[in-house]
Formats: sequence, structure tokens, C-alpha cells
Amino acid sequence: MAIKESGVDSSSTELNFFGGGTVIEGTIRANNSVRVDGRIKGKLICKNTLTVGVNGEIEGDVEAKNAIIGGKIKGKIKVAEKLVLEAKSILIGDLKASKLLIDEGAVFEGTSDMGKKEPAEAEVKPMNNINKPT
Repeated sequence: MAIKESGVDSSSTELNFFGGGTVIEGTIRANNSVRVDGRIKGKLICKNTLTVGVNGEIEGDVEAKNAIIGGKIKGKIKVAEKLVLEAKSILIGDLKASKLLIDEGAVFEGTSDMGKKEPAEAEVKPMNNINKPT
């Protein structure tokens, strides 16, 4: 069963397409997949798959369920599932993803967080028998 949010079916196969030569500024929220071949300056929230074509550019923070980046992103990116940085992609900024695939030739400048949790501090138990004079 698909989840409906604001009357929109989030399992839909509809695609929001921003073609080459298109420039958009502001916050974009999409329940469906998004493909960017133009330029976006602002925040992009995609509840499905984000694809940035080789000529696509995003300057701002990005959130998506999955992302395939072939172009350029300058900003933080947070992906719930899988992030793919294709061979000609450029990512300048921090990333957080459950799974990350970086193709040879991709450029990434920033920090990555794969959801690894900090290990709990080891419990230190006193060792009563060490260095006791006999």
C-alpha cells in the first residue's frame, strides 16, 4: 500500500524533470523522483530518487531517498538509502548515506558519514591481581 501525503501517492512513477538551461532558486519538495539537467540554487528534498545528469548542478542542501549524481553538487547531501557518485560527478560538501558508491573519476571534497555509530566506551574493570607484591 502506498503512503499518501497531501493527497499525493508517493509510490508514483511520475518524474519531475528540470531540463538544461533551466535555473531554479528556492526550496523544492518532491514526493516523486527528480531529474536535474539544469541548475538549482537552494534546498532540494526528494522523497524518491534524485538523478543529477552530467550537466546538472545543485548549489544547496539535498535530501533524497536514493541519489545518482553525474553532475555537480555544492552543499550537504543526505541520502536515506544509496548514493552513487558517477565518474564525472563533483560533490563539494558533506555527505550522509547508508550506502555509498564512488566511481573512478568522481571528485569528492568533504566528509562522509555512513551511519556508523560511535562504539560504546569499553567498560574498564579493575584488575586486582596486577602488580601486587607477593
